[in-house]
Amino acid sequence: MRPWERRETGEQDLFRSRLDQIIDMKHPLVTLGRTVDWGFLEGRFGEVYTDAPGQPPLPTRLMAGLAILKHTYDLSDEVLCERWVENPYYQFFCGEEFFQHRLVFDRSSLTRWRNRMGEERLQALIQESLSVATRTKAIKPSELSRVIVDTTVQPKNVTFPTDAKLLNRAREKLVRLAKLHGVDLRQSYARVGKFALIQHQRYAHAKQFKRAKRMLKKLRTYLGRVIRDIARKIENNAALEVKFASLLSLARRVREQQQRQRGPKVYSLHAPEVECIGKGKAHRPYEFGVKVSVATTLKHCKGGQFVTHVKALPGNPYDGHTLATVIPDMEALVGNTIERILTDKGYRGHNAPPDYKFRVFISGQKRRVTPRIKRELRRRSAVEPVIGHLKAEHRMGRNYLWFRRGDAANAVLAAAGYNFRRLIRWLRLLLCQFLTALLAEPLINPI
Repeated sequence: MRPWERRETGEQDLFRSRLDQIIDMKHPLVTLGRTVDWGFLEGRFGEVYTDAPGQPPLPTRLMAGLAILKHTYDLSDEVLCERWVENPYYQFFCGEEFFQHRLVFDRSSLTRWRNRMGEERLQALIQESLSVATRTKAIKPSELSRVIVDTTVQPKNVTFPTDAKLLNRAREKLVRLAKLHGVDLRQSYARVGKFALIQHQRYAHAKQFKRAKRMLKKLRTYLGRVIRDIARKIENNAALEVKFASLLSLARRVREQQQRQRGPKVYSLHAPEVECIGKGKAHRPYEFGVKVSVATTLKHCKGGQFVTHVKALPGNPYDGHTLATVIPDMEALVGNTIERILTDKGYRGHNAPPDYKFRVFISGQKRRVTPRIKRELRRRSAVEPVIGHLKAEHRMGRNYLWFRRGDAANAVLAAAGYNFRRLIRWLRLLLCQFLTALLAEPLINPI
């Protein structure tokens, strides 16, 4: 039985209206929208705009709010637009004063805004999330001085690369581009190329590797013929050479690269920046994307385990060689001096700045380990579930944004969405405590 069902009829109506009013005014998104310092975000994001003639930019609160909602609730740009139209709390959070029945922005505006801001300015969202957590007492400022640092892989939205698929895909893209620009090829190899790819996959599955190697050689031959045919047809045509230059360069790299060669390789034609990263996992020996450094608070704060810093690290650097850039960036972001850093064994031989050489503690370390530090080292693995949440619930598990700037932006936005998700949960708990205290007291004094 609900609390208001035990009351009289008039008192019941009054109680329901009062409760509905409290819930409407104290929705976590409403409270969060009133707590965020939008002026700070406007100051950071407004640096890229000028007063020159042209179409005025969309409001900063609208675009920043959309970016927060997208990565907080794991939504694509299309689904975010649909929900924004039908959800008044989303609109209030983005700064709307009246309910809008249609979009006041275009879906492509989200992409252009992300590209315009870049990784450096998007870090302001993480900074503001930690500031809100401090103001709402979800975290203490002193808890930001001791952190756990680890690296993970942010996979790119690419299929698992094989030599046969890359060779066939390069040929298909060249043929399509030639048809688009009116370049008449001697032969497209569409039918025999597809048949050779199917035969290679079947032979490889049956472990008939000599026959599979023969089909792979055919695919490489077909690609080479198409490359040479296009090069002959566009010779001395500067306009066509410019249009084919990028794809021809990638196709030649795909054709010439070997299985165990040193140096960078092409793993995807639409995302050539993808890197092959091995993390030693039994269920997933190799992942294709970019390495990302993640730092969280050592202590489990009142509001949860917050992310204090995230940074994409292209080039697949050694984990220990990332601290030289991660530590200064982290201190600039949180505005606090890092007293202690806990890492796993992959950070042996790190290159932390000289002042922080003895502030980094590695799992399994014996020297300079006091009983308190030994207890804190048991908390080192607390970063692993945070990484799991970032991948499963905040769009770090598969990056759909293009180029290296997309890798960096997606990692930062995922961390900001994770922090704001913790804040929404924290504000909801505060609301429940407030309502519990309200329901425990009599609504009308009998006297």
